[in-house]
Amino acid sequence: MSGAADPVDEMVDGRGHVRPRWRGLLGALSSLPEGGLAARARLLDRAFEEEGSAGLLPSPASPGRSAAGRLDPVPLLLDGAEFAELAAGLAQRARLLEAVLADLYGPQSLIAAGTIPPDLVFPNPAFLRPCCNSVPGPFLHLYAADLIRGVDGRWRVAGDSVVSMEGLAQAYANRSHMARTLPECARAVQMRPLRPFIDAWRDVLQRAAGAEPAGAATVALLTPGVGHPHWAEHVTLARDLSCALAEAGDLTARGGALFLKTLRGLQPVRVLLSRVAGALLDPLELGGRTALGVSGLLDAVRAGNLSVHNHPGAGLAEAPALPAFLPTLCRDLLGEELALPSVETLWLGDPASLARYEAAPAGYALRRAGEAGVGAAEAEGDPRGWAAVARVAASLAPTLVGERLEPRPIALRLFLLHDGAGWRCLPGGLARVADAEGRSSEVSKDVWVLSEDGAEIRGPGALQVSALSIRRAAGDLPSRVADNLFWLGRYVERLDDSARLMRATMTRLGRAPMLPRDLAEVAALSRCLLDAKLITEEELPTSGDDAALRRALLQSGRGGGRLHRLTGEVARLVEGTRDRLTGDMHAAFTLPLRDCRAALMEAATPAALGAALGGLVRYASGVAGVAAENMVRGGAHTFLDLGRRLERGASVAALLGHLLAEPPARVESALALSLELCDSVITYRTRYLHLLQPAPALDLVMADPANPRGLVFQLAAAEALLAGVEGGGDPTLSGWAGRLRREGEAMAAEVAEASDAALAATRLSPRLLALEDSVGALSDAIGRRYFTLIAAPRLLGVDTAELPVRGAA
Repeated sequence: MSGAADPVDEMVDGRGHVRPRWRGLLGALSSLPEGGLAARARLLDRAFEEEGSAGLLPSPASPGRSAAGRLDPVPLLLDGAEFAELAAGLAQRARLLEAVLADLYGPQSLIAAGTIPPDLVFPNPAFLRPCCNSVPGPFLHLYAADLIRGVDGRWRVAGDSVVSMEGLAQAYANRSHMARTLPECARAVQMRPLRPFIDAWRDVLQRAAGAEPAGAATVALLTPGVGHPHWAEHVTLARDLSCALAEAGDLTARGGALFLKTLRGLQPVRVLLSRVAGALLDPLELGGRTALGVSGLLDAVRAGNLSVHNHPGAGLAEAPALPAFLPTLCRDLLGEELALPSVETLWLGDPASLARYEAAPAGYALRRAGEAGVGAAEAEGDPRGWAAVARVAASLAPTLVGERLEPRPIALRLFLLHDGAGWRCLPGGLARVADAEGRSSEVSKDVWVLSEDGAEIRGPGALQVSALSIRRAAGDLPSRVADNLFWLGRYVERLDDSARLMRATMTRLGRAPMLPRDLAEVAALSRCLLDAKLITEEELPTSGDDAALRRALLQSGRGGGRLHRLTGEVARLVEGTRDRLTGDMHAAFTLPLRDCRAALMEAATPAALGAALGGLVRYASGVAGVAAENMVRGGAHTFLDLGRRLERGASVAALLGHLLAEPPARVESALALSLELCDSVITYRTRYLHLLQPAPALDLVMADPANPRGLVFQLAAAEALLAGVEGGGDPTLSGWAGRLRREGEAMAAEVAEASDAALAATRLSPRLLALEDSVGALSDAIGRRYFTLIAAPRLLGVDTAELPVRGAA
């Protein structure tokens, strides 16, 4: 396997002739104009970004490239007969691994007979002793395998994946983008569709969930969370499979069952599609401190109330040394010869294998025998703990490099599903492209399996379900998602408020010469900037020296600056709510933000900063518009809008409180700033021309129920939103918002009725700042009521399992 023979070319046979399956595709590609293929590649990159397949922010390692990599416009082709052979071989391999796991977690006769060394099992962190003879199977529901075609033309399995199995969602995204970007190629080559596989998978999950009350959340996909490299894949899978996307904090085990925390309470989960290593699933039984698991989860599986796909102990099948024993195991357990061989694997605990490795160590890569993904340059200590895997020259496939096609090494990943009757293989997959030196890259290929006349396409069978009752509430929204949406609304508004403040300040700093009124306005705006933590006390202007203030504002959008951190928080929260956003909404929330961050980082002059700040203001308006027109009025929209309203209400209260902290003689300047920052100048001029007076100005920015940037408008909207939460909301919280609304109305009325309106206006400052604090306290109370699950009470002499479960209440 480690010889110097030339690798197989997927497109050209040994005689230099193009393989028949490639002729139709090459004909379609040759019909493109000069540079047309490279242009289509750029369209693919753009499609991934605009439709949310790429990461939100640029990869730290590749600032110009999103974290998701790129899709090569030339697919990998497999003919029907070749694919059928691979599918049959992998189905056999999945059956074999199922039998091996059943024995190792059951009678362990393979260890007793010496067929599998105990060194591969008991030291392996993926071997979960609490699962032995107690947590029932089956062990495998989904299986993925990485394959490489060797120099002899045969495909070999380079790795088995039963835990993360990433790449399936990317394969679907690749197919979708290829069909739209290169339709002439799709028409020239008749390929088998991918959709029946995902339909069958959804059917398997629904059957495993069984009969539940209509509307109950019974299937959930457990993800490590938004920071995980494959978060986008988990979001897409949950959406395609119609299951809830959950992090460990969204779940709780009680009374031998698993529940999802939602606004309406605890909803039962019958099937958990896990994307977390089995050893982390249950910290109570499996040990370790982790935020990725749920205490009591294994107990729910034992009780028969939960099925985990794949089984928590299935990760044992990924042991790097296990392929060395599969030919013997296949004969012993299945009575068959292993149809699809593995890449040559040596367990160094065997003297003959150790001698073979020592004779040519450069031809092998060392791996820990029982720890998947752990490699080393040389074996240390007992050789029984090590495996040697042959280095294989992978086959080559045409890949676009710049403007031309060049051969590049590829590895193929295929996916299999057990549909209840047997194993079925996705008629496609994911091909990974290496660079010219064989190093892994971020480039992938779509895999096309050619259709044949009479080929069978199996879809899911009919599933008998009860009729669904009409529901228009959104109580099944997970508490974590509601929390993220609430804070996304708050941070977008905070970004908007900060940009408006900074822009108003930069405008006045740019005036030359600065008049006394300009200096007074800069001083007032600086107090607002200080309160918003956009500057520090050391950066406040003193005695006409505003150099420190100018530097602080220019630095704010760069790394470590306040605006840079705010945009980062918005980015994180958008990713955290990705499963609640359509592709168009995700693009609207991410692409302009990426441009704004870049503009802020590059802003070296006041003019450039002003342009970047204007972009942030427009971005916030865009988010508000998309939410208003694209989100159904339910839980997601409620909490996103509630966050926006509370943040804007607190901001307006703080703004007015600081601006009105002036002597009555300067109130006109404070009123002018208030109208400008509340985007109400045109409305005021339309109503009152140029006569600026306290009562009408404060009525507009405080009490006018028709002004969407006024104080009372925000509090009235928050009051209505809190009253509209499913179940009538919490009267205490909506009543609290109502009292704050009436306080805002009363303050504006006092100014209108005062004999000295200017004096009355300046006396509102402490009350407005107190109102800001009250809005913050209301926000905290909302978090306690809706986003935190109260632990089940433990009372002396009372079985807590008999107590009713409570959700986010």
